[in-house]
Amino acid sequence: MTSQNLKALARAGLVDRHVTPTNPPQVTYSLTGLGVSLAGPLTELIQWFGRHGDELLAAQEHYDRRHEQASPSV
Repeated sequence: MTSQNLKALARAGLVDRHVTPTNPPQVTYSLTGLGVSLAGPLTELIQWFGRHGDELLAAQEHYDRRHEQASPSV
């Protein structure tokens, strides 16, 4: 799964994938300029989730309670 995700990031232009023809092959990944430019916004997003985690959890619990009450029992 990690290999698939890294290949998808390479395809998107966020990482470079370099294969060294050894036995077994060695694969090295590095961020491209585009990938580096994404680091700041991702850091801000992670910090936002950290600041609002309790609110998000409370909203999910509220949603779940509301929908449990509205759903008929089977």
